[in-house]
Amino acid sequence: MSQTITIPVDEATRLSVDLFVSQGMSEADATASVWPLIDGEMMGIATHGLIRVPAYAKRLRIGGIDAKGKIAVERRAPSLALVDGGNATGTAIATRALDTALEMVAESGIAFVGCRHSNHCGALIPYGLKAVEAGYIMVGGTNASTTMPPWGGAEARIGNNPICFAAPVEGGEHFLLDMAMSVAARGKIRAAQTAGEKIPAGWAVDDQGRPTTDPAAALKGFLSPMGGHKGSGMSQAIDILCGALNGAQFLTGISSWLDDPQAPSNLGHFFLLLDPGRLIGKKAFSEAMARFRNIILTTPPADPKQPVMLPGQREQQRRRQAIANGMAVPEDLVDEIKALAG
Repeated sequence: MSQTITIPVDEATRLSVDLFVSQGMSEADATASVWPLIDGEMMGIATHGLIRVPAYAKRLRIGGIDAKGKIAVERRAPSLALVDGGNATGTAIATRALDTALEMVAESGIAFVGCRHSNHCGALIPYGLKAVEAGYIMVGGTNASTTMPPWGGAEARIGNNPICFAAPVEGGEHFLLDMAMSVAARGKIRAAQTAGEKIPAGWAVDDQGRPTTDPAAALKGFLSPMGGHKGSGMSQAIDILCGALNGAQFLTGISSWLDDPQAPSNLGHFFLLLDPGRLIGKKAFSEAMARFRNIILTTPPADPKQPVMLPGQREQQRRRQAIANGMAVPEDLVDEIKALAG
């Protein structure tokens, strides 16, 4: 297993931007592509953090992602917009979409921005944090290539599509819920395989539908949806908002960028922003969320050593620590980024 080193956030960002620029991207597009991955790494979401930088770079090199892809924004109504990503990096496309939504919600109090012709956009929680820091509620989602069968099925036809709900909380960590529809993310299974470890029971089944703790067998099989039919149905609902509604691919139409990295994915995403100040007022909402937070955080813990926390609270604490002290990352990953950038 690789040794871990601590690297300053600015240095990791610069290395990653330089790598994308070396693959033909502009400095601005490279910067927009990198920040969600760095934020994910800082928050402790290593499966959607720095490890994705060389993966994106390899797709840029073989043409699976267009380094010169043009991102076009079309306003369809005061509160509706559609972003055509032009097969650029998904993180740059999602960043443009969120920035567009932030402009629109400031004008009208509500905004929905959909994306098409996109790629993997990292974890959703960094976008949620950006929205709540601006004072808005965000609901966002993205679709993905097929990894699960619809409930009762024996063939993978739905993606492990995540959704993020974010709400601002003054005077402490914000409410940030980011979750996929499986019991565990596929990235965690790949990480277990890399580490030579078994996965917990219930995470996945093999290609015959049998429960397994072998990550290799799990990766050849299917993820298990959380809550059974509920997770399966939610994944399909998210795919409607990401794919069918925006003109992106959906369900079996999405190619796997792991199995077919040179092919455009044509993923879809969406961001829905709400301005609480236009409803009950900024002050009233702030007071309501303070009460909400206190009710949750003062819940007597089942384990005194594990206090009850808001969703996303731990990730925001990790992010602050990483900004102050740097990020602990595998040394060979940093070496790979340097080598790819020449």
